[in-house]
Amino acid sequence: MNAILLVASGGAIGSVARYLVGVLMTRAFGANYPYGTLTVNVAGGFLMGLFIGIMAQRLEGSMDLRLFVAVGIMGGFTTFSSFSLDVAVLWERGELLTALIYVLASVILSIGALFLGLWLARMTA
Repeated sequence: MNAILLVASGGAIGSVARYLVGVLMTRAFGANYPYGTLTVNVAGGFLMGLFIGIMAQRLEGSMDLRLFVAVGIMGGFTTFSSFSLDVAVLWERGELLTALIYVLASVILSIGALFLGLWLARMTA
């Protein structure tokens, strides 16, 4: 139960941060391009790398801290950060082909699933 509370509270923080970045980017640059999404994806990847790197080198790396920050805050901020970490882990293990397949499958299947969901919603409307 403690793990769920850590992830949920971190997720709330990350989700609000994602929303605020989106609002800020739309006000600054307009709504013609998804600057907010791009910003949280890039920032999320950077912050996830920074956090995991510091945790591995300088901190004890408690599971509670990882759940709160990496899964909760960063997961609420952008799941792209988790995806990026998965790719990096595969890459660093030397599983380059697996990493490439994971990237292609994630992007193609996720976008395809979105279009399928849109199509199904429109068919039932």
